Amino acid sequence: MALALSLGRRGQGQTWPNPAVGCVIVKQGRIVGRGWTAPGGRPHAEPQALARAGSAARGATAYVSLEPCAHHGRTPPCADALIAAGIARVVAPVQDSDPRVEGRGFARLRAAGVEVTKGVMAAEAARDLAGFFLRIRQGRPRITLKLATSFDGRIATATGDSQWITGPLARRYVHALRARHDAVMVGAGTARADDPSLTVRGLGITRQPVRIVVSRRLDLPLTGILARTARDTPVWLCHGPNADPRLIEAWDGLGARLIPCDVQAGQIDPTALLQALGEAGLTSVFCEGGGALAASLIAAGLVDELIGMTAGVLIGAEGRPGLAALGIAKLVQAPRFELCETRRLGPDVLHRWQKPD
Repeated sequence: MALALSLGRRGQGQTWPNPAVGCVIVKQGRIVGRGWTAPGGRPHAEPQALARAGSAARGATAYVSLEPCAHHGRTPPCADALIAAGIARVVAPVQDSDPRVEGRGFARLRAAGVEVTKGVMAAEAARDLAGFFLRIRQGRPRITLKLATSFDGRIATATGDSQWITGPLARRYVHALRARHDAVMVGAGTARADDPSLTVRGLGITRQPVRIVVSRRLDLPLTGILARTARDTPVWLCHGPNADPRLIEAWDGLGARLIPCDVQAGQIDPTALLQALGEAGLTSVFCEGGGALAASLIAAGLVDELIGMTAGVLIGAEGRPGLAALGIAKLVQAPRFELCETRRLGPDVLHRWQKPD
């Protein structure tokens, strides 16, 4: 099962709106087939593993990191494929929460005489599939917020100079995180100040995450990197209902996808924003700021994971903070997260925090 989970992780960021699943087929103590969800979500893991196993699948055990699907979509049900191949036993950690499946895959396997074992490494599978489950349950993607800051919590100097606060190892790790998410998201201020590409570089990645900019007025440079590359790598612009129609037309002509969102208190409503991204099929979004967007997501309780990268540099109070104002008067009102991991990345410190259950 550990191998099936590992294989499933190879598809993270590439299979949305489908889950990234791994499958390992074992017979008489030997692996005879393995597979994982292909980019774009199809083929699923099970038929790929079965194709590699061939006739050796008959009487074998299939370890699958999620309940096999039981509905007809663009492809036949994976439960039926396992039955037809003669699989004798299926081991899966968790039940699929998709209403089209939700136990029906297990039931179909049992009805065909296939032994089913559930719950093996369930916590690990639930963590890997958290974005998929969250979209099914709440209609929104899972949000990871990354803040790369100085020791005193600044993301830039007073003049906006920010390259580079953290070192090359931390920046490479950020690229790996981008690759594991469906999309990378920033606010309009960051897009204007940094002119970022928001792509994965230096890792041999071919399928890039969607690039999202949240801009109420769409006041973004039409000659910047995102504008010049929108036809090559997806750019989604989440804007308010009163954005200039000429800018909407211009960005549409450049190849961007325009997503209108409600506005509250002068900014894009974060709940409406994430619902729109969920409706578009995204299951995981990696948010890289800036301060206003990060603060709005935190204030709305929509950040599921915090990743901090802290450098041993001091900028001072005149520098730009990692978060905009949260309006907190008492410490008891402050959002708290639970520490999951710390590690050294060259001269910098990585710390990862989870939203409490």
